[in-house]
Amino acid sequence: MQRSVQQANGDSVLASPRKKQRVSNATTKVTVVLGAQWGDEGKGKVVDMLAMDADVVCRCQGGSNAGHTVVVDGAEFHFHLLPSGIINPRCTSVIGNGVVIHLPGLFEELESNEAKGLKNWRERLIISDRAHIVFDFHQQVDGLQELEKGTQSLGTTKKGIGPTYSSKAARNGLRIGDLLGDFDKFSQKFDTLVTSYQKMFPALQVDIKAELQRYKEYAERIRPLVKETVQYLHQALREGKKVLVEGANAAMLDIDFGTYPYVTSSNCSIGGVCTGLGLPPSYIGEVVGVVKAYTTRVGDGPFPTELLNATGELLQRRGHEIGVTTNRKRRCGWLDLTLLKFTAMVNGYTSICLTKLDILDTLPKIQVGVGYRLNGKEIDYFPSTTSDLVKVEVIYETLDGWQSTTEGVRSLEKLPPNAKKYIQLIEEHLGVPVKWIGVGAGRESVITL
Repeated sequence: MQRSVQQANGDSVLASPRKKQRVSNATTKVTVVLGAQWGDEGKGKVVDMLAMDADVVCRCQGGSNAGHTVVVDGAEFHFHLLPSGIINPRCTSVIGNGVVIHLPGLFEELESNEAKGLKNWRERLIISDRAHIVFDFHQQVDGLQELEKGTQSLGTTKKGIGPTYSSKAARNGLRIGDLLGDFDKFSQKFDTLVTSYQKMFPALQVDIKAELQRYKEYAERIRPLVKETVQYLHQALREGKKVLVEGANAAMLDIDFGTYPYVTSSNCSIGGVCTGLGLPPSYIGEVVGVVKAYTTRVGDGPFPTELLNATGELLQRRGHEIGVTTNRKRRCGWLDLTLLKFTAMVNGYTSICLTKLDILDTLPKIQVGVGYRLNGKEIDYFPSTTSDLVKVEVIYETLDGWQSTTEGVRSLEKLPPNAKKYIQLIEEHLGVPVKWIGVGAGRESVITL
């Protein structure tokens, strides 16, 4: 059925009430920074750099299992829950609904970084009321579950992230909004949640009364920071503010697309940005994939290009490859372009930030994984199962190293010719331009192309 609409000139036109012009509410596009490998690619430094031109920086998923280091004027800031962009004193930082928050850890992190020079965070930090809470007993359960698995353990950080997301999926988790609402109801739900875990783990001891008193105090400390963040972000975009999203963990740790079960418990690929902040896909603009110039991973799981030799030890030593969260040595290996093609396909990178190129400075020869063979046959996909991934034979391309320092270089033209060939190889295989190159730890040690 159609209706008549009277125009200003008096003429009548037919219009359908169901046909309305779709207009995007956002006046700016969101920039997203994602880890392209198994984490520890240097996302914190990239976010710190891009945050200089941002108004709002967001975390969308994960918890204190993430670890980002930013070096500013020689001072090292370590972030686990806070967006790295909080260092920028003009930025508002948002911890979105998809993040799981351990409140004692959050306040400890704030105090630690404040002592190092983090300024006026109380006026600039916003926390979603929909974010779920990680309790200490979730962390205990994380450790108990790892013990139960024995030799099949996953090597988790034991930060309680998996159990908290399990509570969320089981719909008996507790959110920040619950903590700030009716505290009697919060107490009842807390008791029910603890009891359910104690049935699964009889050894689990929780002083419910003491914990509730503790969280009553936390409620008042966090109350001034909490908002409904979906409306806040959409309003910021309507006002033309620049929003930057900082992915935690990395693509190969994504619970759907990573090397399952050796993964984290959240979607740390592009989909987690939408569900973790309440942003539609149409609002996303540039997607920066952060790629370390070689490959590392922490914990267990298959790693096709891993180097269990002196070269691997050299990368570990020169790259200071120690986990920020776990304090464990990272496993090191050659760059794996098959893996990167897969994560680029899933995430749709529009540009690449290549980090730690300087770590390769001393190598006479550099190998790059450019393909896989499975059961003697070359394949054009990244295997979905770990049983297949452990069997792949990596096809390598060998390049000459540059054997000269890149640490002080600030332009592409001044990079050694063989270093430029290395970058060109990456761009050719991925079909994505390298826009930044990291050649040192400091925020100034970046070549912008």
